[in-house]
Amino acid sequence: MTVTIGRRELLAALGGAAATWPLAARAQQGERMRTVGVLMGLADDAEAEGRLMAFEHGLETEGWSLGQNLRIEYRYAEGDSARMQALAKELVELKPDCIVGHSTPVVTALMHATRTIPIVFVSVSDPIGSGFVASTARPGGNITGFTILNASIAGKYVSMLKDMVPQLARVALMYNPDSVPDSGTFFSGAFMEAAAQYKVQPIIAEVHNPAEIENTITKLGGETGSGIALVPDNFTTVHRELIISLTAQFRIPAIYPYRYFAEAGGLLSYGVDAVDLFRRASEYVSRILRGAEPADLPVQAPTKFELVINLGTAKALGLVIPRVLLVGADEVIE
Repeated sequence: MTVTIGRRELLAALGGAAATWPLAARAQQGERMRTVGVLMGLADDAEAEGRLMAFEHGLETEGWSLGQNLRIEYRYAEGDSARMQALAKELVELKPDCIVGHSTPVVTALMHATRTIPIVFVSVSDPIGSGFVASTARPGGNITGFTILNASIAGKYVSMLKDMVPQLARVALMYNPDSVPDSGTFFSGAFMEAAAQYKVQPIIAEVHNPAEIENTITKLGGETGSGIALVPDNFTTVHRELIISLTAQFRIPAIYPYRYFAEAGGLLSYGVDAVDLFRRASEYVSRILRGAEPADLPVQAPTKFELVINLGTAKALGLVIPRVLLVGADEVIE
């Protein structure tokens, strides 16, 4: 008698068998536990948790299991450059098989701590200018990873602000120079060019602590026609609640680099999908754990961008969001 089996039944049978093969193979080969270090520039909060959940899920999809063949050591720098250096040294001393570094200052600290342990960066804008890789196609050393926004984003933010606020007279590019590429000059060129094009006064607002954030926003709030643009920066992310609160208090329109700013009450955010970057980073980490060299893994650009608009905040500021922005928004928060 001939027994037939459909495609779906065959795949199900094979899938069930495959689920048992890795465990049996590990038992036979005595596969050692691999260790991955993760150094976040952020605090240990809900935003960091969302990114790391995507990272862990990605590793599970790649066949790694926490507690069985994989251990992850997490550290959180909380936007503090001195803490980054100490935690980078601490992770390197653990001799992990790979380290994930989040943001430019974190990867700088890791690079100073080791030139041999593979490093996968996430959320870095200028890996060549920062000295992390020789080229995007052939990194050449122990570092590779995933970039975020390029320098032109600062100019786009000026353009978007001018579209929303025709009477815009001045824009402040606010950041901590210790937390952004080239101490801020990476973004400032495009920012200054756009300010000249749209005939608004450019202000470079460097902030190092919460008091300086408050002083900067308070001063801007005392002048009509002010706006603020933030670029990716661990420091301003850690202090995002203060920034959003002050911009609301002084009725200043502001543009932010990540969606969680808009979700927390910020006017508008435009930037990369940070969660997606961590999911993609898990693929590179898996390949490295299986023998790939960072030098041979090309640096990858972001593929998912998000525009999020908070209409409630717009109404509170008395702004009418242009239709072209509303139509192109990934999410509109009422």
